[in-house]
Amino acid sequence: MKKIIKFIIDTIKEFLSDWKLVLFTIVLLVLMNIPVNYYITIGGGASNVSSRIKVEDGYKSKGSFNISYVTQLDGSVFTYLLSYIIPSWEREDANLYKYDEKESLEDIEFRSDLDLKTASGNATYWAYTLANKKVEAKDAKLYIISTFDSEFSSPLKVQDQILSMDNITYNSITDYRAYLQTRELTDKVKVKVIRNKKEKELECPLYEENGHKILGVGLQYVKEYKTTPKVDIIFKSRESGPSGGLITTLEIYNQLTKKDLTKGKTIAGTGTIEEDGTIGQIGGIEHKILGAHKAGAKVFISPSGKNYKAAKKYIKEKNIKIKLIEATNIEETIKKLEELKWE
Repeated sequence: MKKIIKFIIDTIKEFLSDWKLVLFTIVLLVLMNIPVNYYITIGGGASNVSSRIKVEDGYKSKGSFNISYVTQLDGSVFTYLLSYIIPSWEREDANLYKYDEKESLEDIEFRSDLDLKTASGNATYWAYTLANKKVEAKDAKLYIISTFDSEFSSPLKVQDQILSMDNITYNSITDYRAYLQTRELTDKVKVKVIRNKKEKELECPLYEENGHKILGVGLQYVKEYKTTPKVDIIFKSRESGPSGGLITTLEIYNQLTKKDLTKGKTIAGTGTIEEDGTIGQIGGIEHKILGAHKAGAKVFISPSGKNYKAAKKYIKEKNIKIKLIEATNIEETIKKLEELKWE
C-alpha cells in the first residue's frame, strides 16, 4: 500500500514539475467546459413515478406507471465534440427552444419548470375529477413566458409574475385578453408585476395583431389545487417539462381508485395533459420507446397523431415487443387501459 501511495505522489510531483504541461492541461479543461448553444441528447429511459406521487391513504398497484424520458446534457465544447464520435448522441440547437433570440438558457429552464407545474396541476384536476374526488382551485399565478422584441417593444420580461392590469385581477388568460380589447390602442396599460422578488408597476403599450389588442408577450397560468384526499407530487428540477403529464395523471387516478389500471404490468408512456384533458405531442418519441423497452415495459402509451405514427413505425422497424396504446384524451386512455386484454 505504501508503494502505491508513493508511486501516486511521485507521479503527481513529476507532473507538477512540468509547468508547461500543467498550463496546457488547465487551458484544455477550461476550453472543453465552455458552454455552447446546444443540448446533447444521449439516450432515454423510464422512471417509476410511484415514488414521486403520494395520495393520502391511496391504493397500491401491483404493476407500475413509468414516465419515459430523454436524457439531455447541457452543451459544452467537450460534449459537443463527443456527439460527433458517439453515434447515438444527438445535437439539438438551443435556439429551437427560444421564442426570441435574446432569450437566455435560464429563460428556457424557467419555462420548462412552469410547464412541469402546469402539467402537475392539470394532472391533479383530471385525476380527481374522473375519480369523483374533491378538487378545487387554490391558487393561480400568471407569468410572462416569452417576449417578442423583434416585433413589439415591451418593458415586461420573461419570468415576470403579473399581479394585475390597471389594478384589476382576473382568474384566466382569457379574461385578461378580454380586458385588453376594451382599451384603445393609444392607451398605456399599467401592469403590476413581481420581478426579482420585488413589486414593480410598468406602463405597457398596446399593439394590434390579427384584429386583437395584445401586450406583445406570451402568458401562462400556473394553477394549484386543494384536494381531498391530499396528494403530494415531487419531481426533481432536472425532471422539468410537460411530457410527464399523462403518466402523472394515470398514477394519481390509480392511487385514488380501487381498480388497478396496471394489472400487474410495467406501463410506460409520454405526453402532455392539457387543461381540457387532451393529450399533447412531445419530442424524442423513439428515444423514449427504446428507454421504456430497456426498462421492461410491456405497454407504451403515445399521444395520437404524429407521435403515434412515429412510435408505431419505430416499434415495427426495431421489432420491439411492446403493446402500443394511442392516447387522444385522458378519459379515453383510462378506458383503453381498463379494457386491455392479456394473453
